[in-house]
Amino acid sequence: MSRFISTALCALFLCLICSTVASAADTAAGKTLFEANCSACHKTGLGGAPKLGDKAAWAPRIAQGTDTIVKHAVEGFDGATGSMPAKGGVMTLTDAQIGDIVSYMVEQGK
Repeated sequence: MSRFISTALCALFLCLICSTVASAADTAAGKTLFEANCSACHKTGLGGAPKLGDKAAWAPRIAQGTDTIVKHAVEGFDGATGSMPAKGGVMTLTDAQIGDIVSYMVEQGK
């Protein structure tokens, strides 16, 4: 029985390490995708876009949860301060890539 527990604990530990590495890779991918596709609006605030790293602008969005931010980024959103076109107008981005970008942007806004 102790071998089973030891094996299970080792497997759990490896899963935790792998998920942390995957998360870091997603943030790195998000940064690259952001720079290529989103920075024109989110570095300058064009069209009311919340600027990258603007904690005051990102706080209410972060409070809604990452799933909501991703949904708005994928589907588009008209808000009180501006509009977000679906996928930022870059329809070749996948939903997973949008998620990576949002993860990167949220981290910068905390």
